[in-house]
Amino acid sequence: MITGDVAQSGQDILGDRNAGALAKLRIKLCYLARHQRLPDLDVPTSFNELVQRRKLQNRDMRMVTLADKVAVKALVADVLGAEWLIPTLWCGTTLPETLDLPSAYVVKTRHGCNQNIFVREENPDWPSLQARTAQWSKRPYGLWLDEWLYAHIPRGLLIEPFVGKNGGLPIDYKIYVFGGHARFIQVHLERGKRHRWIVFNRIWTRVSAETPDADPAPPASLVHMLDAAEALARGFDFVRCDFYEIDEQPLFGEMTFYPGSGLDKFKPVALDKEFGRYWLEAGGR
Repeated sequence: MITGDVAQSGQDILGDRNAGALAKLRIKLCYLARHQRLPDLDVPTSFNELVQRRKLQNRDMRMVTLADKVAVKALVADVLGAEWLIPTLWCGTTLPETLDLPSAYVVKTRHGCNQNIFVREENPDWPSLQARTAQWSKRPYGLWLDEWLYAHIPRGLLIEPFVGKNGGLPIDYKIYVFGGHARFIQVHLERGKRHRWIVFNRIWTRVSAETPDADPAPPASLVHMLDAAEALARGFDFVRCDFYEIDEQPLFGEMTFYPGSGLDKFKPVALDKEFGRYWLEAGGR
């Protein structure tokens, strides 16, 4: 005789299998639309394929804490020192009616990506900021791309001082760390305007396809950034650690486990395989 508990357990297993099958199908279709080919999720060899497999299979709760823009700061302060942190001016779930803030600051979510408002004026439309950020807090992030970890980060907001110069966003140095070794730096230029990026290896030789840009000079604190990224990434087969440099002082940005959700195109395409090779050599989960 099948008891109620056994029957419910069987339904739960079936439900998990169905959800997993649907997630796999969504990931394949999304990848196909972006890369014009289906990913090999059983034996992935490229970086972008490995990101898809991580989304499907890796449930390491450490990733949740490190991707949480509020919680990660305590770890960074412990590992690197408080001087690496951009201060938190405020954090919570909804913006209050008033806040005493500097003339330039950034409002962002703690639980998602690309949800930022850069305020560079004395009297912003505060009700509009409240309404827009309230929508961010209401909705889970990452479900449409099956980015598992974001659903486990507490929904909320934080405000940090704006660290750019002359109203422009700072250069973003995104360091790819495989098995504890910082291998590549993805340099993001003119974010918010004519955004583009160039990839360098750790000795600052360009490895991505040519762009009209001259190679930017390496940041003065590059060695410190590389060391910091390796310290923060210890114990992971892959993580990307992001930094800024203001007046030659390196500052921590965030840690990312699904860069571009595995949908960004590498130029040349061979870089996708090279990044994937380093990840596989590090354990590739």
